[in-house]
Amino acid sequence: MNLEIPKKFSPIVHQARQVAQEVFRPISRKYDRAEHAYPKELDMFASIMDGMNEGAPDGGAGAGKLARSGGNGNDGNRNGTNMKTVLGLTELCWGDVGLALSIPRQGLGNSAIAAVANEEQLNRLGDTWAAMAITEPGAGSDSAAIRTTATESGDHYIINGEKIYVTAGERANAVVVWASLDRNKGRAAIKSFVVEKGTPGMTVERLEKKLGIRASDTAAIRFENCRVPKENLLGDPEISVDKGFAGAMQTFDNTRPVVAGMAIGVARAALERTREIVERAGIDLSYQPQTWTQSAVTRELHLLEAELEAARLLTLRAAWMADNGLPNSKEASMAKAKAGRVGNAITLRCVELCGSLGYGETELLEKWARDSKILDIFEGTQQIQLLIIARRLLGKSSAELK
Repeated sequence: MNLEIPKKFSPIVHQARQVAQEVFRPISRKYDRAEHAYPKELDMFASIMDGMNEGAPDGGAGAGKLARSGGNGNDGNRNGTNMKTVLGLTELCWGDVGLALSIPRQGLGNSAIAAVANEEQLNRLGDTWAAMAITEPGAGSDSAAIRTTATESGDHYIINGEKIYVTAGERANAVVVWASLDRNKGRAAIKSFVVEKGTPGMTVERLEKKLGIRASDTAAIRFENCRVPKENLLGDPEISVDKGFAGAMQTFDNTRPVVAGMAIGVARAALERTREIVERAGIDLSYQPQTWTQSAVTRELHLLEAELEAARLLTLRAAWMADNGLPNSKEASMAKAKAGRVGNAITLRCVELCGSLGYGETELLEKWARDSKILDIFEGTQQIQLLIIARRLLGKSSAELK
């Protein structure tokens, strides 16, 4: 694994940083205060993001399918869609996490389409702005416990159920819904369906008020006898104990490194701003002096930087493995667990180190601390990631290690 950023991605990283600095940062506080208001300033930049993702089968927040990204890892080093997505989202979240989640056609549901859709579906749905609907009132961390059903009816499936915490659920053009074809057959019967906006039977019940990422709409959606064409079922319609749920879960193998990259972006923003404030106060932050001669603040910031770098390298490895067609479930969870925890810890510690400046609205530090918390929760909580890692290391199934 080459630890340097591929040169071909330099224009993308630079472009994303420019958008983050010149567009996101100036309006960040505005849309934090105006929760649920659509950031109209992002419309012109949707086309820029389309250009950044030209040639990729997914959106900006979606990563490419493992098998589609290239062979078995033995036919040369590849850096493709997954790496590009992680690098781009890291820079955008250095600007603002909520706004990064609000860019049209860059929904997390696009990751599901990229992960399990067939070629016909990719061509038909590839440009659709798709949200992701998994969580339910009675099924949070345990995705296998979802109760939403999809019943076969002629050329359609009829979906019934309720989903909560759907990012971009109101604004997106479609929602990727996880539902069970037969609840008696457990997790193997869980499939994902693309439900387009305006489909009769799909209703946005409410928008949630949140601690952070207020620029992004988070919806609760009800499905009542919602008829979805059979061709909108992603992946294999057959119920298979061996690979039925695994196909749906592959979505997470793609999105977890992306969320890890988002956590790295906001944590880096907090660290950089804290360094500026501390240096302005006259504290030496150079790396030359020995640890025992440094101030407590200097030692603290250096330790936080080391933690962030560890999380960054884990994230790049998970993305690199996906681009090279290597199974990355363990590595994706390791990256998400490390970056989610470290990102939240860093932003909170930066608030503390900067005192009143960190806690007040004169700086974005307090906002970054609020925004970072969700990155340790969605796409699988910290505890779920550790459970997945333990299963992979010990060779245990979900039934054997709960």
